[in-house]
Amino acid sequence: MTTITTKRNKTYDMVCIAIFAVLMAVCSWIAVPTTVPFTMQTFGLFLTVGVLGGKRGTLAILIFILLGAVGIPVFSGFTGGLGILFGTTGGYIIGFIFSGLVMWAMEKLIGRKTWALALAMVLAMIVYFTFGTAWFMAVYGRTVGPIGLSAVLGWCVLPFVIPDILKMMLALMLSGRLSKIIER
Repeated sequence: MTTITTKRNKTYDMVCIAIFAVLMAVCSWIAVPTTVPFTMQTFGLFLTVGVLGGKRGTLAILIFILLGAVGIPVFSGFTGGLGILFGTTGGYIIGFIFSGLVMWAMEKLIGRKTWALALAMVLAMIVYFTFGTAWFMAVYGRTVGPIGLSAVLGWCVLPFVIPDILKMMLALMLSGRLSKIIER
C-alpha cells in the first residue's frame, strides 16, 4: 500500500469516526425525559459499531463521550459536562465504552456475520445495563440514600429492554447496507 493510499485511508477512517460520533449526539437529542431518559443513544451505539466495526465504532463512542465530558452538549437534553457523567445516569453512558469493547471483542472472536453482530449487540446491551445499574445504585445511594436493586431495575432497566431490542433490530437491519456503502 502506498503512503498516499495509507494517508487517504486514515483520513477516511477519521471522517467516518467523526460522523458517527456526531450521529451518537443526534441520537441522544431524540429523547423522552424520564428518570433515565429514553433516547435513541443505544440505536446510535449499535449502528455505530455495526457499521464501522469494533475498533472504529468504539473510537467514535469514546469521542462522543469525551465531547460530552468537556461540556459540549451532546447528551440527552442538550447537556454535557462531567456532572452528567458523574450523575446517577452517567454510568449508562460510560457503559457504552465497555459495550463497544465487548462488540469489538466479539467481532475478533466470531466475525461480522449478521448473527454474530446480533449476539454482540445483546451482550453489549447487558454490559451497559449492568454497568449503568451498578453506577446508578452507587451514586443514588451516596447522594439520596440506599436503594434496592429491584427499584433500580424497575426505573432504569425494565422499561428500556423492549425499546432497546427494537432499536437493536433496526440498527442490525441498517448496519449491513450502510457498512457496504461506507467500505466502498
